Amino acid sequence: MKSPIGRSAGAAGGTRRAAMAKARQSRRPSRLGSQAGAAAKPDRVPDEDAGFAGLLARTWRAARTAPDLRSAVETLLSLDGHVPSDVSLRALRGSDECALEALCGLSWRTSAPAGDSPADSDLQDEPPVFQGELGLTRSGRVVVAAPSHGPLASEAELVDGVLRVPWSRRVLTAYSLAFARHRLRQEESAADCRNWLAQQGARGRDGILEQLKTAALRTAPFVLYQDGKQYTNFRDRNTLTGKTLWPGHPDCALSRLLGIPLDLWSDSDAVLVVCLNLLVRSAGFARIEEANGTQLSLDHVGDMLERTRQKYEAVSGGGAIPPAVTPGVTELHALADALRLRRSDVTGTVQLYREIHGPLMHKIERVAGPVRERSRTLEADLCARLNERLPLAGATFAELTGHLDTHHDWLARPHRDFRSGLESLVYETVAAARDVFHADFAMSRGMRSLPALIEALRDEDWARIVGWDLPDFFCCVTPAREARRHFGGSAAQLADVAWSMAARMQYNSWHFIAGSLPRTPEVEARDHFVPPSIPDIAYFSDQHHNGHVAAKVRFSIRSPQPVRVLDRVFNGFIDLRLLRCEGLPFDEQDLLTAHRTSAFVARATSHTAALAAAGQRVEVTAFDTAWHAVSIGTD
Repeated sequence: MKSPIGRSAGAAGGTRRAAMAKARQSRRPSRLGSQAGAAAKPDRVPDEDAGFAGLLARTWRAARTAPDLRSAVETLLSLDGHVPSDVSLRALRGSDECALEALCGLSWRTSAPAGDSPADSDLQDEPPVFQGELGLTRSGRVVVAAPSHGPLASEAELVDGVLRVPWSRRVLTAYSLAFARHRLRQEESAADCRNWLAQQGARGRDGILEQLKTAALRTAPFVLYQDGKQYTNFRDRNTLTGKTLWPGHPDCALSRLLGIPLDLWSDSDAVLVVCLNLLVRSAGFARIEEANGTQLSLDHVGDMLERTRQKYEAVSGGGAIPPAVTPGVTELHALADALRLRRSDVTGTVQLYREIHGPLMHKIERVAGPVRERSRTLEADLCARLNERLPLAGATFAELTGHLDTHHDWLARPHRDFRSGLESLVYETVAAARDVFHADFAMSRGMRSLPALIEALRDEDWARIVGWDLPDFFCCVTPAREARRHFGGSAAQLADVAWSMAARMQYNSWHFIAGSLPRTPEVEARDHFVPPSIPDIAYFSDQHHNGHVAAKVRFSIRSPQPVRVLDRVFNGFIDLRLLRCEGLPFDEQDLLTAHRTSAFVARATSHTAALAAAGQRVEVTAFDTAWHAVSIGTD
């Protein structure tokens, strides 16, 4: 008889009627035991200017009051200092890119022709020959009304009106030349992509499409552009497989191309497929997110791969990586394959991480520098606190982990106020990290019953594993007491927010676990993402992510770690997250320290799994609603 997976304390037992009654109760700490869904009104209503819409409105107001055109454009491109302007420059339609190059001399291209881009005074001195417009769309893109376009209001959903921009004869000439170069690049790229796709044959093209459909399905939300055309698996009208469109849906741009002769593909679809294939070949599905919010074109992808090449080549001991001699598809595929090979070497030498710019969901892969004194000081503080609270000794995480490797039986026994040492270690580590990093919230997630997972793995019962639900996972969230100030000074609101975070992290554990299992029909049918493998730092997540808007999470670190259970490695099985609602963002040294901290929790989890495999019954029963209510308080 198979044992049930562990539940939170008090969740099991009783009659079916009692269980159903309990299921209908609210899980919010402030309403624990009351009927769910019975509140007369929402507990909290976000501020009117919260989130992305508020950021866009504030950005537009700032641009309207800018002293000159270039200042206004730079305000719009950076969303008033919330994203790198370079990201927004790469999101521009071709005509908009040419217009800003002619008007302001702004371009993402390092090889953009140096020119006499006119100053604002020149624009005022020369008589205008065309009245252009400058606007900001509700997706955060800058748009420009050029001579080849009608009024912006007729072709884009704008935040609030337009700025009138006079064009001189000199600007018009510069635009004409830039636009001619752009159209030539477009034509050459489309022809190159078609030639390469033709070489793959019908079966090869269909194989690429199937892989890209899987990539869209198993990757976090992304938005990509082909000039004015949008490809997305996100909130808007989806055009790619994802949460809204099932695989094979006729509205999916990739599914529609299966079995269709190449000469019937549009140029934009041909370029889309080739560019996505380049990104996936260079680093797997996650590389797609590094193009998030930008134009998907050969020159953009080529530039991204070249920047990545330079980063990887700078890592000592790896040798040279030949650059693509031309931005052609064949040369870029060779570079993508070389980068994928080198990436596996780089990850064993240095720490890779991603920088996330929340408003546009754009991610940039970084190579971390060396650990510096501030990181070592943070680590020493963390370890000193853990020495006081856990039966371990060590001045560094390497020393603590070494002690844990030879002294871990206690993880399966009660410790302090917890039923297992693992629970105690998770809590003490998260609480110490919260204080040392001056975070408003810290948290770590995992699975409640390692024995149940081990039993299912031994039976190769993949259907059972993917059949588990959110309560079968846990997340320990420890907010700082001072974080109440972000929620009206209320401990009850703070506890509710912490529990909502815990529930979302339980979902993440549920969502990732299938990604480490064999590709059986049951696993493939279950919604899941590819588990994360490198840490990240996020900036201004409260300007887009709905959950972060509600919880006022502005800056964060996520440090996922693999855990070995029997002979299977589960990527992203646990993580450590640090959140700040205001103040300074986290930096690279914070991330490096946090990643060593999460590795300590992962090692403890792997040791606990080994104890469970040897017959110890280790169940995590803490960190449910009641625990968060008691530990945080509800006034």
